[in-house]
Amino acid sequence: MKHILLSFFALVICFNAFSQIKTGADQTERYLPLLKGKNIAIVANQTSTIGDVHLVDSLINLGIKIQKVFAPEHGFRGNADAGEKVADGKDSKTGIPILSLYGIKNRKPSSDKLAGVDYVIFDIQDVGARFYTYISTMHYVMEACAENKITLLLLDRPNPNGFYVDGPILQPSQKSFIGMHPVPIVHGMTIAEYAKMINGEKWLANEVQCQLKIIECRNYTHKDKYQLPIAPSPNLPNMTSIYLYPSLCLFEGTNVSIGRGTETPFQIFGSPFIPKTNFKFTPEPSFGAKHPKHEGEVCHGYDLSAFGNNFMPEMGALYLHWLTSMYHQSSNKPDFFRTDGFFNLLTGNKTVKQQIIDGKTVDEITKTWQKDLQSFKKIRSKYLLYKDFE
Repeated sequence: MKHILLSFFALVICFNAFSQIKTGADQTERYLPLLKGKNIAIVANQTSTIGDVHLVDSLINLGIKIQKVFAPEHGFRGNADAGEKVADGKDSKTGIPILSLYGIKNRKPSSDKLAGVDYVIFDIQDVGARFYTYISTMHYVMEACAENKITLLLLDRPNPNGFYVDGPILQPSQKSFIGMHPVPIVHGMTIAEYAKMINGEKWLANEVQCQLKIIECRNYTHKDKYQLPIAPSPNLPNMTSIYLYPSLCLFEGTNVSIGRGTETPFQIFGSPFIPKTNFKFTPEPSFGAKHPKHEGEVCHGYDLSAFGNNFMPEMGALYLHWLTSMYHQSSNKPDFFRTDGFFNLLTGNKTVKQQIIDGKTVDEITKTWQKDLQSFKKIRSKYLLYKDFE
């Protein structure tokens, strides 16, 4: 699958070229004067680009002194498996030190690793789901910058799922690295808007606040269906997977496969524990999925490629019918949900799991979070930088 990361959407007409959306990184004239003669650290991955050139390479060519790169989940060049340890090292192309921000001991940059740094740049493409860990990485970077009195320069990027808000609000008891804040599964914010919320709601430790310098996107609104030019992670290879991700990721807390170890991750789902269907697949080890769920086993299920591409962008909501259907079809209901509580961490509460077990309908389930969702939308509105979808 490595070639997918390099040729993401090679056959797709670039919608963004017509809409003239410009990311924060693209607007070098707005932030280069801040960086001249300064010592810079960058939080980046393979999505951190100016055009088709990596941000790090571009800034070096422009004479900016980059001291170090902090690498999140999947690594600086996007070549690490999901959940795989990201090791410290040096970038083979530039020789710049790379320091991992993934792993329990590495999530927050230490003071010694920030010594002598004038600015930290954060430029990573998010996909707008609470459990996508780059916003958790941003939280800890903001905290470290605040404690060390370093300005965080945040180069904003559009949210490809920024055209709706949906899902249960995270409860404090379910806080983890895949959900740190009381927001719904789909928060409908760019990373800069989200960073403003973290600051404004005082969610950092000891209620410290990070000095933010934001380079906003141009010509972007939350009504836009932004097409990502680079795959944001190994198992989100195209826009279909990105649109389906907020809904299908809940299967990660169950015994249902979402296609890791196939050519179509987050576009299909299936299980050995349901009756035969017209679609089946067999997960095998691959880039981005070294040990996929149900490895070598035939999984019967469903192909959502057409649905994800043609209907999900217009729905503007999570789609839970697949989840409830798979539970009721399962011949192994006692083991449907993982025993480690991971499903509850994904939903952000213990309620949804019990509602599914109790046979509640999707409408009954989604009604239970609407009041909290409306309250969140009011908070969210305070931090928006772009025209909303409503």
